Amino acid sequence: MAADASAPRKRRASAPPLKAAVVRGIDRIPRQSWNRLLRPDDSPFLEWDWLYALEHSSSACARTGWLPLHLVVVRGEGDRLAGACPLYLKTHSMGEFVFDQAWADAAGRAGLAYYPKLVVGVPFTPHTGRRFLSAPDVDPACVLELLGRALVSLCADNGLSSVHVNFCASAEADGLQRLGFLRRAGYQYHWKNDAFRCFDDYLAKLRHKRRYAIRHERAELEKQGVSIRVHRGDEVARAMFDLAFEFYADTVGKFSWERRYLTRSFFRLLHEGFGRQVRLILAYREGRPIAGTFNLEKAGVFYGRYWGCREQLKHLHFNVCYYAAIEHCIANRLARFEPGAGGEYKWLRGFDPVLTDSAHYLADPALRRAVERLVDRERVEVEAYLQAARAESQLKPGGAVRAERP
Repeated sequence: MAADASAPRKRRASAPPLKAAVVRGIDRIPRQSWNRLLRPDDSPFLEWDWLYALEHSSSACARTGWLPLHLVVVRGEGDRLAGACPLYLKTHSMGEFVFDQAWADAAGRAGLAYYPKLVVGVPFTPHTGRRFLSAPDVDPACVLELLGRALVSLCADNGLSSVHVNFCASAEADGLQRLGFLRRAGYQYHWKNDAFRCFDDYLAKLRHKRRYAIRHERAELEKQGVSIRVHRGDEVARAMFDLAFEFYADTVGKFSWERRYLTRSFFRLLHEGFGRQVRLILAYREGRPIAGTFNLEKAGVFYGRYWGCREQLKHLHFNVCYYAAIEHCIANRLARFEPGAGGEYKWLRGFDPVLTDSAHYLADPALRRAVERLVDRERVEVEAYLQAARAESQLKPGGAVRAERP
């Protein structure tokens, strides 16, 4: 599979040419070269060590329907890395969190082969932010255009149906739209730190009914003799990574529509090369861990991910996944908490919906026209929901509300 594209913009005569190329696996790209493309506020899921753990542990590989084919931009005779996007050849639509199964069904009814397809993003996580990375001394818009054109060429040259760029930055969606990609709207629930000094400040910001309910849920856990602790970075021993895998596997096993992609080896590789950003929240009862959630933290953002439990206790999930995480965010002055996809129950706890973007290129003109009509209707519906949900937010309007002190 080749990418035939060159830099679309004029450069100074002295500037080395840019060209796109496909690299089959993150391990074939030097760690330092890839990470040099990242900005301080990029999500941790884009880092070389995270992608390496996914691929080297056989979590994201051809067998699981996630063949790594990363698209890079190189320049000069030494093929110095100037840009990149994480790219996978997919043989299904699972593990993406931007759902296109209806598009695949429509393609099938029209006699079109929808799979394989290309997906730009990180497997199994709906984190928001940049997908097209560029070196500090390279024009990001130039890299975006070059990579976007290369993705279209990959489709044409290899007879692929489509390219899907999931949860990308809004500026990237703008640029891809100009290249013929369709822009699709979605939403997630995020919690924002309104300069809260303590958990009671957060509660004071909530409407009375929700404030009462959360206090009740926290008190109920105390009655059951459960304590919660956040383990950070070096505190998270290897055995705890094994425990995180067990919790993850238990949760996936409870839902018939889920598929267990992540392996025990994935969590162990994270312990070896990625532990500094891990935040493991564990619930203890009689000194024994009974539940936990695996999270990451970077640049003022807390990312909630994998949850599981050994005992089914009332309100355990909300306390471990949300209230303990919010308390941690407030104590460490983190600006935002992204708990993942879905869940109106998050809205009830002060997580307001935010708009997310994705961009999609469909090679077949008829399928493209049908999907375009769909995404246009979706955007109207999403924007209407966002307006209504924000108007009925469980957070009181105005600035931070302070809890009363005796």
